Amino acid sequence: MTQLSPSPGRSRPDRRLIVAGGMLALALALAVVGAWWLAPEDDVPTPGPTLTPPIPRDLAPEAVTEPAFPSLTYGIHTFLWWNETTRTYDLDMVRLMNFTHVKQRFSWEDMEPERGEWHWQQADAVVDEVAYRGRELVARLDGPPGWALLDPLPDDPTQPALDLDAWAGFCGTLAGRYRGQIAAYQVWNEPNLRREWFDMPPNPAGYVTLLRACAGAIRAADPEAIIISAGLAPTGTWLPEAIPDMDYLRMMYDADAAPWFDVLGLNAPGYGEPPDLSPDEAEATKGHRWMCFRHVEDMRAIMVERGDAAKQVALLEVGWTTDTREDSDYRWHGVTEQEQAAYLVGAYQWAAEHWRPWAGLMVTIYLADFDWTPDDEQYWWAIDLPGYPPKQTRQAYIDLANMAKISGDTVIPARHPGSEEATIVDPLGPRPDGRED
Repeated sequence: MTQLSPSPGRSRPDRRLIVAGGMLALALALAVVGAWWLAPEDDVPTPGPTLTPPIPRDLAPEAVTEPAFPSLTYGIHTFLWWNETTRTYDLDMVRLMNFTHVKQRFSWEDMEPERGEWHWQQADAVVDEVAYRGRELVARLDGPPGWALLDPLPDDPTQPALDLDAWAGFCGTLAGRYRGQIAAYQVWNEPNLRREWFDMPPNPAGYVTLLRACAGAIRAADPEAIIISAGLAPTGTWLPEAIPDMDYLRMMYDADAAPWFDVLGLNAPGYGEPPDLSPDEAEATKGHRWMCFRHVEDMRAIMVERGDAAKQVALLEVGWTTDTREDSDYRWHGVTEQEQAAYLVGAYQWAAEHWRPWAGLMVTIYLADFDWTPDDEQYWWAIDLPGYPPKQTRQAYIDLANMAKISGDTVIPARHPGSEEATIVDPLGPRPDGRED
């Protein structure tokens, strides 16, 4: 697992829990695959000429007059593809949380492993089951099959290393088959990292080319579907391994990305800090303003700067890791399970109080894949424990399910501890390992 960002050489400041009160919280979904928020210092390439970061003053909430999503929209990243038993169980868990949106990866290689050979069984089952549970589906599109990759690589670095006609065909065929059944499409993930960009140095113009091909095909097949640009990875690392997300976003706008997405996709981990830590505070205490949940505000400021303030942001991967193992590279920003729960709830509360209406979809990572083990890094980000039903919940699941929620004009009151409604979301008793945090 490539590691990109230097771990701080200083201890964290005291954590400050956000008091649950006032405005309500919103649903986040963490769909984090990879370690883009940390790395040993000796793995970091020499930085490039970072552009001057904007200091947010006016994030232009009044500019969002026709939001694509209700603000907020609560979502969670799931792994529903292969297992029918865990699929139905996990969707019931989402329903009990009062989260409305489910984010699921639709990997191209799983659906068209050979050119023209379409495998729809798993995709049909996911779409049907999500609809049966009364949830909305967000499909992440990536994972090209080997036959669609270009060999040799294109001479033009602004061209992605895949067959663009085939890619557009995949996007359009999928959207046509599920017209009106998939609410939104996330086009790729973390293209500002080399490991997510065909193992090539990231190129924003190349991503815009890929985005344009897919978005055009989706819009032709399902004009009502929402197009979300790829979640950008917060990082300060420069080429050849990455491009800092703030610089990458500006370069996307320079390459005329704006017409090809309806909502800007961002990833927003918390790096071990409470969700109210500002980018200025992160820069002062950690040396990097992107090492905090509220780095989203810097990215929103770029949207305003580029005249794109009328669009919303989708936070596609939100979470805090509980990985504090002695030998883990993530230990420096690992938190306890109680802190993970409090910070996730606090993140939704911060968005509800300060980021409406420009914050739309907010996705927490994850409901665990059924076969993860502690050797899988994603295991430590999940809000439940993997395995066949019945699953065991972590505190974050319980608190996210019970918190108050505000979505557009809809308000769902908090479930009070000890009430029948609060108890039903955790009917499984104590964790098998006896841990509480």
